[in-house]
Amino acid sequence: MTDTPMVTDTPMLTALIRLRGSLQAAALPLEVPGAAEQRQSRSEMIDQLEDYVIPRLMTIDAPLLAVVGGSTGAGKSTLVNSLVGRRVTEPGVLRPTTRSPVLVHHPDDATWFGQDRLLPDLERIDRQTNDPAALQLVASDTIPQGLAILDAPDIDSVEERNRTLAAQLLAAADLWLFVTSAARYADQVPWGFLKQAAERSTAVAIVLDRTPPEAVETVAAHLARMLASRGLKDSPLFTVHEGVPDEAGLLPPAYVAEIRTWLESLAADSDARTAVVKQTLEGAIRNLSRRSHTVADACGVQIEAVQRLREDADKAYDDAIAAVHQASADGTLLRGEVLARWQEFVGTGELLKSLENRVGWLRDRIVNAVKGKPQQAERVTVAVESGLETLLLEHAEGAAERAKASWQSHASGQALLASSPDDLGRASRDFRRHAERMVRDWQHGVLELVRQEGADKRTSARFLAYGVNGLAVALMVVVFASTGGLIGAEIGIAGGSAVLGQKLLEAVFGDQAVRTLAARARKDLDRRVRELMLRERARYSDPLEALGLESAAAEQLRTAARRVDDLRFASAHRAGEHGTTS
Repeated sequence: MTDTPMVTDTPMLTALIRLRGSLQAAALPLEVPGAAEQRQSRSEMIDQLEDYVIPRLMTIDAPLLAVVGGSTGAGKSTLVNSLVGRRVTEPGVLRPTTRSPVLVHHPDDATWFGQDRLLPDLERIDRQTNDPAALQLVASDTIPQGLAILDAPDIDSVEERNRTLAAQLLAAADLWLFVTSAARYADQVPWGFLKQAAERSTAVAIVLDRTPPEAVETVAAHLARMLASRGLKDSPLFTVHEGVPDEAGLLPPAYVAEIRTWLESLAADSDARTAVVKQTLEGAIRNLSRRSHTVADACGVQIEAVQRLREDADKAYDDAIAAVHQASADGTLLRGEVLARWQEFVGTGELLKSLENRVGWLRDRIVNAVKGKPQQAERVTVAVESGLETLLLEHAEGAAERAKASWQSHASGQALLASSPDDLGRASRDFRRHAERMVRDWQHGVLELVRQEGADKRTSARFLAYGVNGLAVALMVVVFASTGGLIGAEIGIAGGSAVLGQKLLEAVFGDQAVRTLAARARKDLDRRVRELMLRERARYSDPLEALGLESAAAEQLRTAARRVDDLRFASAHRAGEHGTTS
């Protein structure tokens, strides 16, 4: 074993806790290419930090944990029972076998395996159960102090939770005691795990179990070559002859004597035991740091995807807001029903013709020309309300349709659309109701503006002639033609109507006051339209916020990983200097 340097002080422990927090914050909720793989990798890394690396670093002197893992039918449980010298774990006669894993330790080492130590999410129990979320602890004085053996489920079990638990337990091991058989040593699944062990520098010993005596030399030689070609040439290789267990389910002691002697020597030699722990722990930390950068890259992709989706939705609704502003200011609304009701209120014909040529001197005669009555002003208000609501609905529908089309072009957007209980390609079901309320609230605000401006004019003949409602209607008409973007015949119809509305107001309030009133009413309308559309946009933005992606998460994870690397390199440097001077 190579005695690799290991930092066991507070800075490394703090750095690893921060790395775990950064991994937890680096959520990968979107369905983008490669996300599923990195999601699983991230989960495995968090589990290994919580199950093994952090607890092990906090209890560096705890007994060495040897996890016995391997394929279905390799004889793991029989091997564990034989090493212990009594039946402590039940072999799986029927497959798949679901049961709680069993950890066997010396009675004096019991305190090292409490709930707050290794594998903290597994409930500690003292009996055999079928609960894979529990860890059965068995004290046995046949296990030397300083060593613990854990019997894990099959790594290739047909039960997914067994496979997941097996991987979790192996990730929490100081030493893998990997069991295979003469019939299955070349299977793909075990070699996938052994490849991980090589990548992480995990301490591994291989047990070639259930091997006919005549095949031992041939199979063991081939297996040794396979191990060497995969970076595991230094891993001890033990063979266990094929044999029939006795009534207690144990193999003859001679069959497992070599393995038992090796494990006992590790337990008795604190330096050798520490070297195994440090090798595996350092390898795990190095591997976690390296893989963290890949997860950070995946998190960055997710953040960019969310930003694209957010920008798509923002653009769709920003365009809708701009379109409503344009259409409610360029005279578009002064057509159809609104125009007809307005003309009923102010009158048309000779009055408008005269206004086109002699607006100045006619200003004082307008009072007598207007023939509107209160009920006619109300009709204009209703027409304005209907026209504005229709305009809002049209652009809300258009924005929803455009946003959905944009999201449909991304796999991540498609998944979010599919998970929504509503059709995001249409305006929300209650949009019309909210639009109606918004328009009425704006009209009420215009009425209040007129009422406040005319507070000291309410006894004048002009104010009395039009009334608050009539002047409010005129102000709305002015607002709807505030950009002066009318062309052609519109100038003579809608445009003329707007000019008349402005002159009516000027006759009562004066030029400057009318400009101020129109600007305030315009600003209030724009504000309300924006709030209404942003409420619609929230159907797209809220799911993005709910993903919990933080823009700085990827860089925070990289920073945390670099901090761990800095401490590892500093430790290696100090160890090198110490070796030179000693």
